[in-house]
Amino acid sequence: MERIITGWDRTWKRYYEALESVTAIRRIALATGFALLTALSAQLYVRLPFTPVPVTGQVLVVLLAGILLGRKTGALSQLLYLSGGIAGVNWFYGAEAGFRHTTGYIIGFVFAAWLIGLLTEKNRTKTHTVFAMLCGITVILLCGTTWLAFFLRIPIGKAFVLGFLPFIPFDVVKAYCAGIIAQTIIRNRS
Repeated sequence: MERIITGWDRTWKRYYEALESVTAIRRIALATGFALLTALSAQLYVRLPFTPVPVTGQVLVVLLAGILLGRKTGALSQLLYLSGGIAGVNWFYGAEAGFRHTTGYIIGFVFAAWLIGLLTEKNRTKTHTVFAMLCGITVILLCGTTWLAFFLRIPIGKAFVLGFLPFIPFDVVKAYCAGIIAQTIIRNRS
């Protein structure tokens, strides 16, 4: 078990050392690429009959952005995604744009990617990475639920039932998948 933990830590250290040497142009390209991935993942959605909020693939990409790109570039990727959709690029779920009932989740993407990046840059153990992803998911769901209550003019308790609770199991699975994908990418890059 000690070898696995040591290998995990060494892999992350090498990855972040390589990421530090990336130029500003490459960081912008990476952020743009992740904004596009977020847009593509938004088109993978399932509407649930009991809530106006769909399950999408976006959270998986946001988690990966935070882990793989770090706090600044990860947050930039989600800021590009948010600002593009607000400006009229039809890349929010359902190929739509503008302010809508799910905008709060997308605002949460920016903060979540930043937080995950911050937490995983400082401590890259497997346990800490899982903790960082769960914190990111909580930020996304809290921002989304708050916006949902405001946008639909419903009590926060009802918004919590519609926009937070149903998504916990889905997002935990996405966090698990993000961890596997990130570990694979980093292992192959080292």
